[in-house]
Amino acid sequence: MAVTQEQLPHQQRLSAAARLRAALAEKSKTIICPGIYDGITARLALNEGFEYLYMTGAGTAATRLGLPDLGMTTMNDMVANAGSIASLDRSVPLIADADTGYGGPLMVARTVQAYMTAGVAAMHLEDQVVTKRCGHLANKELVDEDVYLSRIRAAVMAREELATAWPGMDIVIIARTDSLQSLGYDVAVSRLKKAISLGADVAFLEGMTSMEQCRSVCTDLAPAPVLLNMVAGGVTPDLSADEAASLGFRIIIFPAVCLGPVVNVVGQALKTFKTTRRNDVSEFQKQTGVKGFFNVCRLNEYLEFDRQAGGNAFNGGV
Repeated sequence: MAVTQEQLPHQQRLSAAARLRAALAEKSKTIICPGIYDGITARLALNEGFEYLYMTGAGTAATRLGLPDLGMTTMNDMVANAGSIASLDRSVPLIADADTGYGGPLMVARTVQAYMTAGVAAMHLEDQVVTKRCGHLANKELVDEDVYLSRIRAAVMAREELATAWPGMDIVIIARTDSLQSLGYDVAVSRLKKAISLGADVAFLEGMTSMEQCRSVCTDLAPAPVLLNMVAGGVTPDLSADEAASLGFRIIIFPAVCLGPVVNVVGQALKTFKTTRRNDVSEFQKQTGVKGFFNVCRLNEYLEFDRQAGGNAFNGGV
C-alpha cells in the first residue's frame, strides 16, 4: 500500500513548495487552482478537497480594501492575506499574485522572501509598471524588458539567498508578461523565454485573446510549464480545466470562481434585506443552525485540540 504524505514522519513530509515542484515534474499532471481571497473561501475550497489554491490579487484588493485592481495593494496587504490563507493547511500549495514585486530589485527581493517565510508555494511577477491594473483591462503600461528581467533575476537571487540560509525554504517563481496586448505575441514569448533562462520556473502569458495563441504558447515555451489565467468574463477564450490541459497548460487558475458568486448572491441578499428588514434564513442555516457555519471552519477540530491540550473552556460544549 502506498504511503500517503500524511503518514510520513514529520521530517520526511514535503513542504508546500516541494509538493508543487513534484507535481510540475509529473508531465501528465494538471494543477487546477480555484481562486480564493480570504479565510472562508479558502476553507470552503479545502473542504471540497482541492489540492492547490490560488490567491487572487484582484480579490485581495476587493475584499481586504474594497478597491479595484489598480495597483493599490501593498506588499504588506498581500503577504498578510497570503500568510493567513497558507496557514490553514501547510500541506496544500498556495500560488499567490505578487503583482510587480512592489518596486526595484531590492523590493522584489524583500517581497520574495516575505512570501517564502509566509509559507506561499509559488508567486507570479509581472512586467507592468508599479501603478498596474488587472491583466484583462485595456491600456496596460509596461516596464522596459531589462527592468522586467531585473525583477526576475532579483527574485531568483533572493530565493537562493534564503534557501542557503534556511535549508528547505523554497518558492516556485512564475514569470508573467502583460506585453501581448501592446507588443505582440512574439515579443511576449521572447520575454518569457528570457525570464525562464534566468531561473523562473513557470511561464505566464497574460491576456491571450485567441485559441490560436492558447494552442501555440505551450509549444513555443516548451519545455517550461505554462500557466493559464482563466478569468471569467475576461479577454481569453473560455476554457474548462480539461480543455486547457489538452492544449498543454500545466497550471490553470480560475481567479473569479468565488468573486462572481459573492457579488451575485450576497448582493441579492442585501437587496432583499433592505426591502424586508428581515434576515433571510437559508436552507443550510435552517438545517444546521449557527454551529453549521462554524463547522465549515472546522469547529470540532479546534474544540478537540483545546481538550487534548488540557483546556477546559469548552468542556460543557458550545
